[in-house]
Amino acid sequence: MNGPTLQKTAVDCADELPGAQLEHPFGPDWEVFKVRGKVFMLMTEVPGRPVVILKADPGEARALREQNRHITPGYHMNKKHWITLEGGEGVHKELVSELVTDSYLLVVARLPKAVQPVDPQTYGSGKPR
Repeated sequence: MNGPTLQKTAVDCADELPGAQLEHPFGPDWEVFKVRGKVFMLMTEVPGRPVVILKADPGEARALREQNRHITPGYHMNKKHWITLEGGEGVHKELVSELVTDSYLLVVARLPKAVQPVDPQTYGSGKPR
């Protein structure tokens, strides 16, 4: 998957997530996706390469970085809790969608229950909230 396709896939996934909103708090070069005011995805270009930056469980983030050279520590973010995806071999639509959804659910799980747009334990499983 190339960089522009990577970002389009990530945006398409984010657009389907309840309560997700796109903002540009850092200017036009950064697309920032939030849920209830909390960031779960950022997109920009790092020296001409389109990237997607996502929150990830620290253990999973480490494993992803070890398994795929196109997944690196979060650009300008906490390296333990964020990853950066670049387009390339092994980065496919299903992986991007899964990582975007996982990032969203990690953020939703930390919100007060009263403002969670979905139940992070059951979202996507077919179980009602």
